[in-house]
Amino acid sequence: MTDCPKPPWKAIDRSGCAPIEIRTAAVDPGSGFLKRCDGLNAATRLLAEASRLSTPLAALWLDVDRFRQVNDSFGHAGGDRLIACIAGRIRQAVSGLGECLHMGSDEFVILIPDAGGSSAEQAARKLLLEIEQPMAIDDIMIRPSVSIGIAISLADDDPIGLLERADRAMIDAKRQGGNRFVISGYEALPGRIGVALAREELAIESALYSALENGELRLNYQPIVRPDGRVEAVEALMRCAAQGVQIPPDKFIPVAEKTGLIVRLGEWSLLQGTRCAARLREQGYTTKVAINVSRVQLLSPGFLPALHGALICANVPPELIELELTESLVMDLSPTVQANLRSARQAGVGLAIDDFGTGYSSLASLKDIPATKLKFDRAFISVLPADRQALAIVKAMTQLGRELGMIVVAEGVETHEQLIACEVAGTDATQGFFHARPMSEDDLILWMKGRSFK
Repeated sequence: MTDCPKPPWKAIDRSGCAPIEIRTAAVDPGSGFLKRCDGLNAATRLLAEASRLSTPLAALWLDVDRFRQVNDSFGHAGGDRLIACIAGRIRQAVSGLGECLHMGSDEFVILIPDAGGSSAEQAARKLLLEIEQPMAIDDIMIRPSVSIGIAISLADDDPIGLLERADRAMIDAKRQGGNRFVISGYEALPGRIGVALAREELAIESALYSALENGELRLNYQPIVRPDGRVEAVEALMRCAAQGVQIPPDKFIPVAEKTGLIVRLGEWSLLQGTRCAARLREQGYTTKVAINVSRVQLLSPGFLPALHGALICANVPPELIELELTESLVMDLSPTVQANLRSARQAGVGLAIDDFGTGYSSLASLKDIPATKLKFDRAFISVLPADRQALAIVKAMTQLGRELGMIVVAEGVETHEQLIACEVAGTDATQGFFHARPMSEDDLILWMKGRSFK
């Protein structure tokens, strides 16, 4: 394996004079790649060259999956060994293709000149295969993996915008469970990389700690309603209002997953969700509460103790609790994830596949999933009843779900016409603004008291 080439760099002279030749560039000793600052200079140079030649420049942003878990388990020495190993495998996979940058900690960027979408995808697949080979840390064999975001340069692009798109695509890949790549949607986004991005994430992380310590987190609940009006379940949705400022879930959840705080947030959700189920039961409503669970939680050794502890503290039967999982998470082949899912199911807790139909599942794998509920993504429902193809898909998948013993739910129902279409398709229940918006626990109980079913 050879180091990535390091030709002389040209930095831009802000005074308007000719470029200044730089004979050496700062190299990170652990990875052998350019450090962040010189990496941005490299991106500027390569993007200018791509613009001059009218060729695309691909940016691949890599983030190591479960790096914090390795650091916690083996110490910083183990984390350093993992980073060095992955850097070597990156070098092996992209040797001669482009420039390798170490953006800090467990994040890398690869810049590949004259590479469009298909070439970038090919490079990403090669990287995933190379990186996931087993490696030993102490006496344990692990299989490292990365999440990869891909962005292709656009006309009049700038380095910050290009890297920003790759970074956001990487976050999407991580949300989908990691060990995969996602291609940017080419949306024009304001640059918030570097110091601005780091400061924002640090601020959100600080706000999450504050919210945990000061009781500024809450769960809102949205009902899932059967055609006869009975409430099948309620989904618990986390909200954060740190120091009176609302932080949207699409902002704080990625930061929580990246920092490992999602484990604490998840434990809090389990405890609050089971307590809500207990309170509903006391009011005479044997209604299930669905609690969202992330991949990071299912990889944590404390997941099952937290689940059982929450059930014991709330004193509720496990059948009143469901774990709501993304489609990609249910398909995750990690032994730890699968073992925790099986154990939860054996304990009597239900498993709901959320946003079904937009991930990477196959019909063949559905038969092996211990899920009890299938929830259609709102993308299928929002176009009903006009889109006959979407209706046909909902009908077919509803039948399949029932044959597999699952309750089938349509999400995102906002109109009476959509509700009727879902009932025609045979879904068992529906969820969305048509029935109710997410509400507090007290408001949920008042809402349910105003109905005739328990």
